Amino acid sequence: MRTSLTRAIAAAVSLLPTAALAHTGAGDAHGFLHGFAHPLGGLDHVLAMVTVGIFAWQLGGRAIWLVPSTFVLVMAAGGCLGMAGIPLPFVEIGIATSVIALGIAVALRLKAPVALAMAVVGVFAVFHGYAHGAEMPAGAGATAYAAGFLLATALLHAGGITLGFLIGRIGGSAGRYGYRLGGALVALAGVAILAHGM
Repeated sequence: MRTSLTRAIAAAVSLLPTAALAHTGAGDAHGFLHGFAHPLGGLDHVLAMVTVGIFAWQLGGRAIWLVPSTFVLVMAAGGCLGMAGIPLPFVEIGIATSVIALGIAVALRLKAPVALAMAVVGVFAVFHGYAHGAEMPAGAGATAYAAGFLLATALLHAGGITLGFLIGRIGGSAGRYGYRLGGALVALAGVAILAHGM
């Protein structure tokens, strides 16, 4: 279990060199900072990213690093679609649905096969990435901006893994209640986000 946690943290930290390269000029620094701030500026993104980490922790084993890594990689592809202006329907619905589904998965402690979990978070990642890419500010360097939102996402995943670990350390019925309550609150927030966007 510790080895898997170490791998997950290493995967998040591996994005740091890319982030450092983003600071090569004023435009790049501007793009990186905007990209980094984008996932942190929306409750829907924060809840989804952190909950992906908790979900990965609950699955355990290879899922601890495979599930968040899949999200980050597929989100990069979604970001490219958004930056290119390629139409993608139901983006806001997809994002809200991801919050609801991930909250339910954590609340119920669903033990999905790793491949299925990767596929599901990958679908959700397309919508999140698209939203980040489509909202890239004018004048921001695309590479630096993408490095920013990918790093922020990886750090939120790492925070979710850590939170999942801490809840699990409580143990017994209190730990199970913590997952249920946290997941239920996330799912309810997703319902509110979905209702607000419709």
